[in-house]
Amino acid sequence: MLLLSALIWAALLVVYIWQAIRHPEVVRSEFQHPVQGSTPALLAISTLLIALAVLPYSRSLAWTLTAAGITWHLAFSLWHTGALWQGGRDALDTAPTLYLPTVAGNFTSAAALGGLGHPDWGWLFLGAGIFSWLALESLVIQRLWHSKALPAAQRPLLGIQFAPPVVCAMAWMMLDPGAADHWLLMLWGYGLFQLLLGLRLGSWLGAQPFSPSYWAYTFGIAAATICGLKLALAGVGAAQILAIPIFAGANLFIGYLSLRTAWHAAYRPSSTFSRTAPRSPD
Repeated sequence: MLLLSALIWAALLVVYIWQAIRHPEVVRSEFQHPVQGSTPALLAISTLLIALAVLPYSRSLAWTLTAAGITWHLAFSLWHTGALWQGGRDALDTAPTLYLPTVAGNFTSAAALGGLGHPDWGWLFLGAGIFSWLALESLVIQRLWHSKALPAAQRPLLGIQFAPPVVCAMAWMMLDPGAADHWLLMLWGYGLFQLLLGLRLGSWLGAQPFSPSYWAYTFGIAAATICGLKLALAGVGAAQILAIPIFAGANLFIGYLSLRTAWHAAYRPSSTFSRTAPRSPD
């Protein structure tokens, strides 16, 4: 499974680079898009996740991928955040994709550095990710509460909204293996509450016909599963009860998405990604 994931990541990365060379105007418009402009951060996020996958097999390759991922993460997130700070943004364009550069990028950087045995550097990235998340979440929630409802095409992106607490907890466990303190349980609990909220809004969130943008849900679901299993192994009673049902549900959901994506690719070859959907293995 890890090999398959790595092959998919490599194929998508090559296609993205080839597109950037052949059609730079398309990539430029993606970078400047008010909603999709955050998604190039997924280049770093997916690379850092692959670094963790290859770590048991090649430490040198894991270091190379981590260095490349963190370099892109810092370069892109600083450029993107700097552009946001200059103002002129429509409040209706505030979407959960904003978490990708400064929240997801920092959390996955922390996790990769923790896996490589450098938690001191990892905690720096985790701190940057946590405070960026807390600052951005209020903006996203205010947008959801007080502005027009998200268009159906953008609703799958709310899957990103569910991810920060559990991805933070997962990165924390990479920095402090075997930890099971109250902060980790609080993060996991908030993530599970968000996932339950997603179930409650299932019909509203699913108004958009199936597209690859639905993979936005898998980052949070997978991270919640990993956290549950690690907490259960650490002896946390609540996790020992919840971990296996969450694991089973996550596999069913991701398996369903995999089958739908294969069908989508086989029978709708002319379809394209939504302009508001992340283009990434994640």
